[in-house]
Amino acid sequence: MRNRRGQIVDGWLLIDKPLEKTSAFIVNKVKYAFDARKVGHSGTLDPLATGLLPVAFGKATKTIPYILDKKKVYHFTLTFGESRTTDDAEGEVLEQSDVRPSDDEINHALEAFQGEILQVPPIFSAIKVDGKRSYDLARQGEVPELKKRPARIDSFRMIERLDRDRAKFEVISGKGVYMRSLARDLAVACKSVGYISELRRLKVGPFDVTDAFLLDKIVGNDNKGEASLDLILPVETALDDIPALALTSDEATELSFGRVLERDQVADRVSQYLDIPDGVVRVVDGKRFVGLCRLDSEWLRPIRIF
Repeated sequence: MRNRRGQIVDGWLLIDKPLEKTSAFIVNKVKYAFDARKVGHSGTLDPLATGLLPVAFGKATKTIPYILDKKKVYHFTLTFGESRTTDDAEGEVLEQSDVRPSDDEINHALEAFQGEILQVPPIFSAIKVDGKRSYDLARQGEVPELKKRPARIDSFRMIERLDRDRAKFEVISGKGVYMRSLARDLAVACKSVGYISELRRLKVGPFDVTDAFLLDKIVGNDNKGEASLDLILPVETALDDIPALALTSDEATELSFGRVLERDQVADRVSQYLDIPDGVVRVVDGKRFVGLCRLDSEWLRPIRIF
């Protein structure tokens, strides 16, 4: 369906973001390629980063908050010996060091970066300071004071020592972790300085970069609305790792009107969900995705109905 605002497109598109392109640039490109009304992305990638950028269309934008909270997997290369203003290869050199840690020293330092940690975001980030973006202040020559923020690191390990100056790492993390900060802080913990010289995102929740498309494949013809809708994944794909609870058509209709269901009404189908920490389930009517609900001790309550 098309009108002046574009056609209705619902679902997810997985992009393998190229180097030196912003996430906003990618969103604008695919919005034009599909002539779509509403498009967003789940988690910004820096221009100097590559890899998985899940793009949400239409109703899928409602599931973005659930994707942002999911685990993410990154690979990055840390270059020792220089610190940079941006904590990546784009910035100007701030400080130099002759110290090059051994593999044992790196692995020992990594022990402090596991689990719940605190980190100071890079000054070149989108965090707001007194109503202004930190990166805007930094570009104006100011040094914004950013407070430490909690971050969850599920795994941080060295996977290859490329040479004396560089090492490659894998990070599995939760929401809001800055890879540039991790690289910077690890180098300091190794009594050196360093920056990220290469960064690639491999996974976001249920999405994997091996299923992503290169941008040129989608926008290569440069014609508005000519991209193939066959590339779009269903809205519920983003929620595949949330347990599914089967409902009858009547129950699904009740929820669609914003009503709650008594837990006893679906008791024979919910015993397997008792240990889910937040009680969130994905409700379905046959093969039809209905929405997200929360189970508590008495009710099945709709959170978001699609």
